[in-house]
Amino acid sequence: MLNPLHLKKSLGLIRGKNDKIDARRICDFTDKNEQDLILWKPCSETIKKIKVLFSERNSKIKLKSSLLKQRVLYSQLEEMNIDSKLIKMNKKEVKLLEDHIAFLEAEIEKLIESDEDLSCKKKNIQSIPGVGKVVSWIIIAKTEGFTKIDNPRKMACYAGVVPFGYQSGTSLKYKPKVSYYADKSLKSILHMAAMRAVRLENDLKEYYERKIKEGKNKMAILNAVRNKIIHRIFALAKNGKSYEKNYINSLNM
Repeated sequence: MLNPLHLKKSLGLIRGKNDKIDARRICDFTDKNEQDLILWKPCSETIKKIKVLFSERNSKIKLKSSLLKQRVLYSQLEEMNIDSKLIKMNKKEVKLLEDHIAFLEAEIEKLIESDEDLSCKKKNIQSIPGVGKVVSWIIIAKTEGFTKIDNPRKMACYAGVVPFGYQSGTSLKYKPKVSYYADKSLKSILHMAAMRAVRLENDLKEYYERKIKEGKNKMAILNAVRNKIIHRIFALAKNGKSYEKNYINSLNM
């Protein structure tokens, strides 16, 4: 199980493409990189079901968002005297989608609660300021219960919240910036969590306000908050503890 983009970028300067050539290139890649390849392991049935339900939930939310946007256009049909009928039909469709979304979310909760380990980790994750049920669900699904991705730095890189430098000698030197190779859905949800966290009374808000006073860019600060949230999620999942604002590490005493 390999990211196709990884294989494509590793081929270098190539010309031509067909199934026979692709097969040869895949074989050559596996021969050269066999020692670096990670052995694939199937995820549990619970994780599989959570992924399917969460994916279905996302598709329903997109449909709902599309329907809500259509209501703005209905105001332009007022002269035709059909806007009220369309709005009524639109509301029924939105209500039906909301019922479906509620059902899917309830099923996801049941699956997580049925697994003692996942249930404990979800509870601990949600104790972090700004982190709600959706963030805990997507983290559990993407990491496959913290087995597929067990390192916060890897997760931060996967989510696209780690800035990378771009320089060469003295001719090329740009400010570090995040890569566009990222899971956009995860990044978006983490952004909402960061926005919520800096509005609540907690140390992340204090950090955000302190950096604002120092003249830092707001988006750069929010990106740092997203990174901090990821590291806290993995720390709590590993230690099996709930979040404590003024936690003192016994190893530092």
